[in-house]
Amino acid sequence: MGDPELKKELEELDAQIERMRKESAQMREEIGQSWDAPTDMAERATLLTNVEQLEALIDDLQVRREQILRRMGSA
Repeated sequence: MGDPELKKELEELDAQIERMRKESAQMREEIGQSWDAPTDMAERATLLTNVEQLEALIDDLQVRREQILRRMGSA
């Protein structure tokens, strides 16, 4: 994979990471706002699990991003 392809993949990853971080922050804010609302505990637990899974995916994308940057630096 050449530099142009790596740059394109890096741009796509950056956009995906940014979008997912915003989504995660929004989900956490919604959970926080409804923490004392009369909602089901199981539903709240599911929402928290979804946020944690999203954040784990963001971490994976960050690792991929770092790998691309290293490849670009050694190319």
